[in-house]
Amino acid sequence: MKKLLLIGLLGFGGWQYYSDNQTGTHSLPSISSFAPVTSKIQAAPQPSYTCDGREHCSQMRSYEEAVYFIRHCPNTKMDGDHDGIPCERQFGR
Repeated sequence: MKKLLLIGLLGFGGWQYYSDNQTGTHSLPSISSFAPVTSKIQAAPQPSYTCDGREHCSQMRSYEEAVYFIRHCPNTKMDGDHDGIPCERQFGR
């Protein structure tokens, strides 16, 4: 993302320089004249779960942890009907 922004700024500056030279003025826009780009999208917090060999619902502390395990860890036995919802009886989903 930063590389794309830098390429865009350099391209704009080059175009501005070229167009100014065509009209007789010789100024480049300063980098400080551009407003900073801010993102309003926040990254989701990364879970602190790791595949540690747990396979069963009774070993899970939360629904989110069970979901992480069935999506990222091998040999889990928490989604008997294979609908993507683990531990339905334990967590009431």
